[in-house]
Amino acid sequence: MAEVTVKQLATVVGTPVDRLLEQLRDAGIEKAGADDTISDAEKLSLLTHLRESRGQQTRVGGGKKITLKRKRVSELKTDASGRNKVSVEVRGKRTLVRPSIVDQTELDEAAAAADSAAREAADETTKAADGAGETAAGADGQVAEAAPVETPATETSVTEAPAAEAPAAEAPVVETPAAETSDDAGAVEAGAAAADEAARNAAEDAEARAQAEVEAAVAAAAGSAAARVEPPVEPPAEAPAKPEETEADRIRRIREDAARRDAEQAARAMAERMAERQVAAERRRVTEEEQKREAERREAERKAAEAQRRAAMEAQQAASGTGGERGRDGGGRDKGRGRGRGRAGGETRYGRNQLRVSKEKSGRRKGRPRRALPQNFETKHGFERPTAPVVRDVDVPETITVAELANRMAVKAAEVIKTMMGMGVMATINQVLDQDTAILVVEEMGHNANPMSADDVEAALAALVAGEREGDEEARPPVVTVMGHVDHGKTSLLDYIRASRVASGEAGGITQHIGAYQVDTPNGPITFLDTPGHAAFTAMRARGAQATDIVVLVVAADDGVMPQTIEGIQHARSADVPLIVAVNKIDKENADPERVRNELSQHEVISEEWGGDTQFVHVSALTGQGIDDLLEALTLQAEVLELSAISEGNAAGIVIEAALDKGKGPVATILVQEGVLKRGDTFICGQVTGRVRAMFDEDGNAVEEAGPSTPVQVLGLSSTPNAGDEMLVAADERSARELAELRHGKQRDARLAARRPTAAEDFFAQVRGGSKPVVNYLVKADVKGSFEAIRDALEKLSTDEVEIRVIGGGVGGITESDANLASASDAVLVGFNVRADSPARRLVQEQETDLRYYSVIYELIDHARQLAGGLLAPEVRENIIGNAEVLEVFTSPKFGQIAGCMVTDGVVRKDEPIRVLRDNVVIYEGELESLRRFKDDVKEVRMGTECGIGVRNYTDVQPGDVIEVFERTEVVRTL
Repeated sequence: MAEVTVKQLATVVGTPVDRLLEQLRDAGIEKAGADDTISDAEKLSLLTHLRESRGQQTRVGGGKKITLKRKRVSELKTDASGRNKVSVEVRGKRTLVRPSIVDQTELDEAAAAADSAAREAADETTKAADGAGETAAGADGQVAEAAPVETPATETSVTEAPAAEAPAAEAPVVETPAAETSDDAGAVEAGAAAADEAARNAAEDAEARAQAEVEAAVAAAAGSAAARVEPPVEPPAEAPAKPEETEADRIRRIREDAARRDAEQAARAMAERMAERQVAAERRRVTEEEQKREAERREAERKAAEAQRRAAMEAQQAASGTGGERGRDGGGRDKGRGRGRGRAGGETRYGRNQLRVSKEKSGRRKGRPRRALPQNFETKHGFERPTAPVVRDVDVPETITVAELANRMAVKAAEVIKTMMGMGVMATINQVLDQDTAILVVEEMGHNANPMSADDVEAALAALVAGEREGDEEARPPVVTVMGHVDHGKTSLLDYIRASRVASGEAGGITQHIGAYQVDTPNGPITFLDTPGHAAFTAMRARGAQATDIVVLVVAADDGVMPQTIEGIQHARSADVPLIVAVNKIDKENADPERVRNELSQHEVISEEWGGDTQFVHVSALTGQGIDDLLEALTLQAEVLELSAISEGNAAGIVIEAALDKGKGPVATILVQEGVLKRGDTFICGQVTGRVRAMFDEDGNAVEEAGPSTPVQVLGLSSTPNAGDEMLVAADERSARELAELRHGKQRDARLAARRPTAAEDFFAQVRGGSKPVVNYLVKADVKGSFEAIRDALEKLSTDEVEIRVIGGGVGGITESDANLASASDAVLVGFNVRADSPARRLVQEQETDLRYYSVIYELIDHARQLAGGLLAPEVRENIIGNAEVLEVFTSPKFGQIAGCMVTDGVVRKDEPIRVLRDNVVIYEGELESLRRFKDDVKEVRMGTECGIGVRNYTDVQPGDVIEVFERTEVVRTL
């Protein structure tokens, strides 16, 4: 700490200058005036004198000393990288001395003597003196009670050693390894010494301030103690009582001194503890600042050395013109010796000596030789700040988040949010924006927006997944789809071609799903797709037309053109594929091929004999007549089309059919259209991904690969795909999974959009019509195509009065969860070519769920139509049963007006509803109340007979009116 003047010290301590000079003279320090300086040693001498003068060093008996030692070891980083560290050990020492107190025995004896003197004085004095003696005794008793109490402050440990020794004792001791001889160790020692000096100076300043506070506290405590202890009022006593009063005063003074010393010691101990805390805090602050400055200094030295090294390298390269043979020192060491090259004695770039391991020792890491820099090496970076703002073309999909939009514009998301706030839109970083809003934001920020649809995004990702196929196109077999009306012989025709009995295996001889086969003919292989002909399988026929090259339309010669025949023509035209008509059942007696030609010509299918472009072939699936002609026509048509495909690279195809096999899992029938599908390929079908674990042909034989126009059954899918989904072999599994998630999200959005809130007109229509009955179905089928066909057929049966809803279903057998769902939703559980397992059957019996099995779709649709028809309200029909013409009107006191009528048509019955017509206009509708013939009541009157008719609650019957009698009947409705 720097020297200060007497005046400055007096200001800090808070005492007058004259008093401070007097204290200095008492301590043996001669100072002439207030401008003289005081050193640290003189301050310490003054403090010691003040302590001794106040009795702090005076002890009756020797106090017990306690010495506390503390040691703490830490590590100090010597460079910015943190690899070089130095261990630092900090040792601290503190001595505590318990102060002595006044002997309790002496105080007790003095108190006893004072009490005896007071009693003797009380016996010899007068009554008034006796009262004064009691008052003095009471005061003495109070002092005696306060004397034995020892304040806790007397047991507080007080530091005996001077405060100036504390910083020196706690100064950090730096223990440096003997092997460390670099300049970093010297820098650490210098930094530690500087930190110790600064901490010592700060400690001395804090100690001086603390001592001043101690002196002030001691003075205040002494003054308050003197003020509290007032001299007792001495009663008037006679001369013999004076020695006893002197002894009492002496005892009282001893007790007051003891109390004052205790108060001073407590205040001094408290002040010293506060001073120690301040010194420790100041020392920590100074140490932290020194360490921070040292780190900054080392970082600056490192950067300067790096810059100097870089400049030296550039200068050396410019001087030599090559990057090789640099780094050799005077000793002729090789350039692959590590970091110490170019410096004598293993000196590093920080100016420290490098510790090396000898060659004989293991574990030495050899430095890699640096590659020579090219001669045209430029140290300046190639980035140039653009002079004009960058305008980007941003692709904006239908929905996009703020973060993704900012990423595509290469700006921060905060900038986009700020721009939207300026446009009056509050958004967060994860908020989803629609396409219109995103386009406005992009244009507001000065970029060009390119709107994209979800199909464009999916197509781009699908192209990325499939990759590019390279190779020459080769001829491939044609894909032929057989279409026609149900029971016209499509499967039987293929049966003869394949020489197998496929039709007998179908339920009822009716094809229930698409069958894919490849047949070897003398003219080459041909792939056939057999589609069902029932009206419910429209989606299957459409998929078959999309995946085919040629459509064979089978028409029965004895049945002619039917609805599904016309539908097959429409599918072929929509797919833009050529059509060949096979007139089947030509061997029957009632076959009429010319009728078929005439009916097809009405649908613009003209045969070649009539000048058209459609081939007509007469065949018989039973006898095999015309089969060779049909195969020849197919081969000729394929040659005209010049069918070809790339037979190398990743495969692409279409899912013909999908099913869930109990032993194999999800199985898909895939028609390969391009490339080669190999075992082990990762592929995607719609929203389903998988890896080809095994492949089988139509005969069940395992195959390793499948080329174009080859149908195969594939195992290894994650779930059952939808029939008609596109199959792509992916380059990697990650891209396939991303495309599947995109398609799944697209389907979910479409499903949510279908559940939009009901429009106002739909809501009012429901209110007017009331709630209509609903029939719920849960359908499980053997293949995915059959499930889709059944679902579409059932939903088409819905009307305005009854709704048929398919709440769920899928591919596979009926499980316990299906039974629970059907029971909870009161649905009819349908198994199409599948059966329920044992737990499901037990649950169906317990809950009495309606479970039905079907193998032919006819029966399923007929049952649904009957069930829904039973829920329809019956239709009420009115049948007119008779007419009567009014001839005359009579008045009866009992019935009022009675119309005398002649029955002109039918019969008139009593209690039937009637209408009154005047000039063929209905003027009243009511009920016939009375029917009489002459005076007799009758139930009916037939045509040509007169009668009297009484109309209930109607009195405006006139001659010439016609009374029409009718009856209402209820008719059961069906769908």
